[in-house]
Amino acid sequence: MHSLLVAAAALINAQGEVLLAQRPPHKSLPGRWEFPGGKVEAHETPEQALIRELGEELGVEVHAADCQPFWFLSHGYPEFGFHLIMPVWTIRRWQGSPRALEHAAICWKHPREMHTLPMIEADEALVAKLAQHLA
Repeated sequence: MHSLLVAAAALINAQGEVLLAQRPPHKSLPGRWEFPGGKVEAHETPEQALIRELGEELGVEVHAADCQPFWFLSHGYPEFGFHLIMPVWTIRRWQGSPRALEHAAICWKHPREMHTLPMIEADEALVAKLAQHLA
């Protein structure tokens, strides 16, 4: 099993809600909800990958200074043959209105309400951490 480095963000709006994205039908875990972000390419730092992915997935511009390190997540997906390693940042400032450019849908939810959505397994501990942080 190999390790996969993925950078993710919790975009937080003025109401304390966090943006979630629904995985499209053609990807693994279709219909599940996740935090936006993606794979770190060989030539990128995790922060660079996060900024690039947020632009590609949501059409928003984020500056590195607005990315606050929040948590680190580690989760095995033996059925897919990899172990996910995911640094997570909170972001409260960005330019543009988030749109679902690569996902089936996006929504804003408070962490205590996220249990109503089918989340990907790796993000369950992150939801609990954010609920404490945004209480």
